[in-house]
Amino acid sequence: MVAAPKRVFIDKQNPAAYKALTSLAFEIRAAAAAVGLPRTLMELVNVRVSQINRCVFCLDLHTRLALEAGESTQRLAVLPAWNETDLFDDSERAALTLAEAVTRVAGQHLDDAEYAALHEQFDDAQIAVVIWAAVAINAFNRVSIMSRHPIRSVVAER
Repeated sequence: MVAAPKRVFIDKQNPAAYKALTSLAFEIRAAAAAVGLPRTLMELVNVRVSQINRCVFCLDLHTRLALEAGESTQRLAVLPAWNETDLFDDSERAALTLAEAVTRVAGQHLDDAEYAALHEQFDDAQIAVVIWAAVAINAFNRVSIMSRHPIRSVVAER
């Protein structure tokens, strides 16, 4: 069996770039609060994008942050099929549609009806924040996936 090659942790190799990305995330969090977007909504975006990208590190982190923000385990459990349930309100559905379009930019664009539905839920400033959040978590996903950032195993309490 061939030993797995050592992965480059690009955040450690270029700490200034990673610090800038982290600063972007803090700016987005502040902007979300300033325009009235709930923390739970922003974490749903982070978790959903991380699910699409299959980033285990970011899934672990943002699932915990979503729970800390008050998100339910039920809604997190069904998030991969959010559009098949009525557990998500219209604003959450609009934000998740937008986040998926940002993540799958090469193959999925918002049509005019989806964009109109987005504007029924959010103003321009809020739409911009959701887009920035999806852009940022996509970047973090790529950093963690390419670096193979490990997650710590936690034994669930029963």
